[in-house]
Amino acid sequence: MPDVRTLTLNNGVVMPRLGFGVGRVPADGAGPAVAAALAAGYRCLDTASRYGNEESVGRAVRASGVPRAEVFVTTKVWNDDHGYDEALRAFDASADRLGLGHVDLYLIHWPCPGRDMYVKTWHALESLYAEGRVRAIGVSNFTAGAIGRLAAESDVVPAVNQVELHPNLAQADLRAFHAERGIATMAYSPLGRGRDLLRDPTLEGLAAKHGRTTAQIVLRWHLQLGNAAIPKSVTPSRVRENADVFRFELDAEDMEFMAGMDTGSRLGADPDASF
Repeated sequence: MPDVRTLTLNNGVVMPRLGFGVGRVPADGAGPAVAAALAAGYRCLDTASRYGNEESVGRAVRASGVPRAEVFVTTKVWNDDHGYDEALRAFDASADRLGLGHVDLYLIHWPCPGRDMYVKTWHALESLYAEGRVRAIGVSNFTAGAIGRLAAESDVVPAVNQVELHPNLAQADLRAFHAERGIATMAYSPLGRGRDLLRDPTLEGLAAKHGRTTAQIVLRWHLQLGNAAIPKSVTPSRVRENADVFRFELDAEDMEFMAGMDTGSRLGADPDASF
């Protein structure tokens, strides 16, 4: 079983496996949510320029009393900012809004294949990494084909690919592709974005077996698979519950049951969409 608390990226940087996401959280709610997450023990935060809450996230980190060096912060360049110069400007704006001195992980949010600019955008991220302005660089919503093109036309292998991933969309082939290349898999929508997954009888049975919530079962599954995961909640009690996944373990039979839940059902946009 992998270390379920941390993972070492392909450049040697250590990242917590369990993070806290603030996608679709309004700016006025992101600050309290991040404060609750940090108080619950999260040390990995995921935001993006698109979310409109980078400033709130940065303010909450600074006010938390947690040393900056202990918090791993990810943000992303949005689709409108693809291109070399555009991505550099977007990074400057995100870094200013965060106000944290540096960014730990910077991602291309979507490949936008129809625009065919993601390689130029990646070259901008490579420059930021070479200059030490970001500790690691990666991608989000990239297919194996898009990553393969980056490998052919650039020098730095992405440290992370953040993708939709949950028991109904386990992405086994993509995870294997990542593992072969030393790319960490980070799961967004790790709980499936709703109650349908968390009411699945299989999960309810495993939750009863372990005396846990269904959400805790799913998050533990992610960690034991070797994924990083970034659940989201603005309810403090759920934030605390979702962080409490290190004091139990799923056995081989549990993992096999959950493998049978994969239907290939995607909840979000298709990464090959030309937007």
